Amino acid sequence: MYFDEEFLNNLRKEGTESQYLSAQARLARELAGIVNRSNRRKEWMFANMLFAGSFSYSERTGVKISVDYNIPSTHLVTLGAAYKWSTGTSRDIIGDIIDGKKLVKDDCGGDVDFALCNSTVLKYLARDPELLTLLSKSTFGTGDLFSGNKNSIVGVNPKVLGALLDIKNLMIYDEQYEVRAYLTAVVTADSTVTISVDNPADFVAGETLRFHDVSAGTYEDETIASVAVESGTVTVSTAPSTSYKAGEDYVSQTSYFVPNTKFAMFASMVDGQKIAEYKQAPYGLIRKYGISTDKHEEWDPEGVYIRVQDKGLPICYQRDASYVLAVA
Repeated sequence: MYFDEEFLNNLRKEGTESQYLSAQARLARELAGIVNRSNRRKEWMFANMLFAGSFSYSERTGVKISVDYNIPSTHLVTLGAAYKWSTGTSRDIIGDIIDGKKLVKDDCGGDVDFALCNSTVLKYLARDPELLTLLSKSTFGTGDLFSGNKNSIVGVNPKVLGALLDIKNLMIYDEQYEVRAYLTAVVTADSTVTISVDNPADFVAGETLRFHDVSAGTYEDETIASVAVESGTVTVSTAPSTSYKAGEDYVSQTSYFVPNTKFAMFASMVDGQKIAEYKQAPYGLIRKYGISTDKHEEWDPEGVYIRVQDKGLPICYQRDASYVLAVA
C-alpha cells in the first residue's frame, strides 16, 4: 500500500495536532485493513480446500499457482435435479446426510462432528417437511427450533437441527469477501463482453461482476461467463450498458466464503489427530514466520510502500474425512 509525500510530511513534521492525528488515524486504519485482508486470505484458502478441494491464485510475480488436495470424487457429490434440497421433488435431506456420515466413517474411521453451511442452505433444512415433522415430536418439542440462539437471517436454532441429525456442531457462516480489479482496457457500452483487468485470478464463473463508474458513483451488474487468468480477462454473459474507463474504473465480485449451494460435513479428528492445519512457511532473509509488516522507501523516492506478508498453506492430512454435497 502506497503513502505519498504529502501524507508522509503530515505524519512526520511538527505541525498542527489535527494534521498529525489525521495522518495517524489513516495509517492505523489502512494497516488494519491490509492485515485483515491477509487473514481473510487464509479463510478463503480453507473454505476452498473444504468445499472445492482445490484453489488457484496468482503469485506476486504473476505466476499462477494451483493447489489440488485430491479429495475423492465420492466425497464431492452433486445431487440430481430431482434430489436438490432447494426444489427437488424427491429430496431426502436426512437420507443424504446419513449417507455422507456413513461414507466418512467407512473410509477414515472418524465420526462426523462438524457440518458447515450458510443461511441459504439452513433455510432448506428449516423448511423441509420431514425434518419439521420429526422436530414436532416430544423429544424436541414444538417450538425449540424457533427459540434459543437463533440464526439472525433464517430465525431458527441450528443446534436443534444438529441434535436431530446427530452432528455436534452445525455451523452457519455468512461472511463474505470482495475481489477487486482495475480495468486495463476501455469497456464500450453494449459491445464489450471480454473485460481486461489487472488481476483476474480470484474471479469465478457464475458469480456476479459489478462494474463501478468511479466519476459518476454508479454501478451495474453482469454475470461472469468465464475467466482467463493467463490472458488477464473476465468474460461476461452480456455487455454492460455503460462505457467504463481503463485505469480509473474497476470491477468487483462479492462472494460467500461458504457457497450458497453446498453443505459440508467432516470429522475434525481421526485417530486423535486433526485432519487439517495451516502450515506457515519461512520467508525473507531472516526466515520469518507468520504476519510481518515492513516498508520500502526506495520503490518510490517521494513516498513509501507499506507491505504485510504472511506465507503458508492449509494442509489436509485426511482427504476422506470430509463430505460435501452440492444441494442447489
